[in-house]
Amino acid sequence: MPTSSDRRSSRVVGFLLTPVLVAAPALIAFGNPVRADEPTPVPETSATTVAARVNLDDPAKKEIAMKLVSSAENSSLDWRAQYKYIEDIDDERGYTAGIVGFCSGTGDMLDLVELYTQRKPGNVLAKYLPALRKVNGSDSHAGLDPNFTKDWATAAKDKAFQQAQDDERDRVYFNPAVSQGKKDGLRALGQFIYYDAIVMHGNGGDSLSFGAIRKNALKKAKPPAQGGDEVTYLNAFLDARKVAMKAESAHENTSRVDTEQRVFLKKGNLDLNPPLSWKVYGDPYTID
Repeated sequence: MPTSSDRRSSRVVGFLLTPVLVAAPALIAFGNPVRADEPTPVPETSATTVAARVNLDDPAKKEIAMKLVSSAENSSLDWRAQYKYIEDIDDERGYTAGIVGFCSGTGDMLDLVELYTQRKPGNVLAKYLPALRKVNGSDSHAGLDPNFTKDWATAAKDKAFQQAQDDERDRVYFNPAVSQGKKDGLRALGQFIYYDAIVMHGNGGDSLSFGAIRKNALKKAKPPAQGGDEVTYLNAFLDARKVAMKAESAHENTSRVDTEQRVFLKKGNLDLNPPLSWKVYGDPYTID
């Protein structure tokens, strides 16, 4: 679990001008009539092709991303059922909970409950704010047990808490990942690969964070924005990601890279278009 811490296509249009001495409304070119006042067809340019691509922040693509992460984090494609999820997975980050695994020991759970309380004072989790501040940075449950997990599940039924989880997921994880992916010239798959990495490793400054993984990848290959090949760069990123995963016992299973993301990459599905089939921890999943 994480550590705290548009396009515009231009089209060149040409016009066929009527010669001064010709009064006819159309010119004949190889027997095909062309109106003098109509633009000459121009083949699609690379800019037009780029404009046709759909980024990960498109609603349909984002839904796919949520399902992919949920398959790895919760062994289910029903990511909305995970608002209520909470447990200690023994990764030294305290409680892990919600749709992206907000952690009591890394600060993002604290930020989430603070946001929820700002929007809905007196909610069932508000009383735990002092304890969440104290346990931040540790795996302690002090001040949280024995009822925090039960109260979390109660709060998860509240639309306001669900919206707070969505908003914090986007602010801390999804939006930064998509933004960096676009800057690097990556398409939807690459943007997702960034997102999944930030969800697990966080966007902090430590040696196992998303930033460090990307830095290590850049030592091996250049992203498209720097003139590099997209597939080559993403393979380098996934290689660096696996090194970071194996450095932590709680994340040493790399199937979300090997039998999910690498599968899409090998198939050349850089736009992350369905149908998609993959496995995580040996379990098969499909999105039609």
